[in-house]
Amino acid sequence: MKLLVINPNISDDVTALIEAEALRSASPGTELVVRTAGYGVEYIETRFESLVAAGAVAEIVAEYTRDGASIDGVVVAAFGDPGMPALKELTDIPVIGITEAALCAAALQGHRFSIIAISDRIRPWYQDCVERFGLGGRLASIRSINEALHGIASVQQDFKATLLALSHQAVTEDGADVVILAGAPLAGLARELRGQIGVPVVDGISAGIRMAEAVVGLDSGPHRAGAFAPPPAKSRRGLTENLDAALTTAQNASAHDPARRGVTQPAAPAQAN
Repeated sequence: MKLLVINPNISDDVTALIEAEALRSASPGTELVVRTAGYGVEYIETRFESLVAAGAVAEIVAEYTRDGASIDGVVVAAFGDPGMPALKELTDIPVIGITEAALCAAALQGHRFSIIAISDRIRPWYQDCVERFGLGGRLASIRSINEALHGIASVQQDFKATLLALSHQAVTEDGADVVILAGAPLAGLARELRGQIGVPVVDGISAGIRMAEAVVGLDSGPHRAGAFAPPPAKSRRGLTENLDAALTTAQNASAHDPARRGVTQPAAPAQAN
């Protein structure tokens, strides 16, 4: 199995944290291809920054799926899942965000969960994400660091005591049965803190890798109908070569799927000048 793991921000130091935890979490025989966004911001805190990151993630997914998948699954490795769930429309392979993976893992291990975040500014976006997944009623709290960060790659070292204290508060004051350490900059910290909090601690990167492996292994089949079917073919302009080709691949595969026999769907037009 080969998984494409994408860091939606431009920090190579964060990519290194992602890769280290992904390698620790992956099953024997799982190959990882780890990429960093080609443009965007150092770390993502807002809805607009997520919007920018989504385009960068889509470009990387398109690069690897434009002529048919050379990979088996994709992990979007930033909490908040930039580009999700729309990226599921672009390719036949599973695309898993670490938020949806972490929330699913938390929901399986307890009734109420809390999210520990790296900044106050990030909290409204995370709240939106939880609501989008229909789990708002099970969210005990979102607690966050309220100090300026010294550097995105050193958050764990700089604020480990604070993150541990916030986790304890989530359990003792908010009633959390599970704690999620949110965001790629915290990748791997759950391994250090588990056993010190009193409830299960979920790492988004490890959850994303293991959930992606599970969904790929299910081999449930592609989306050909419903909300995540490929976008319908229509005139388009200004897309990169990779993104245009990936859309064409997805649309052609859908058009020729036996399950859609008898359904009229025109071939994707050539990219306009």
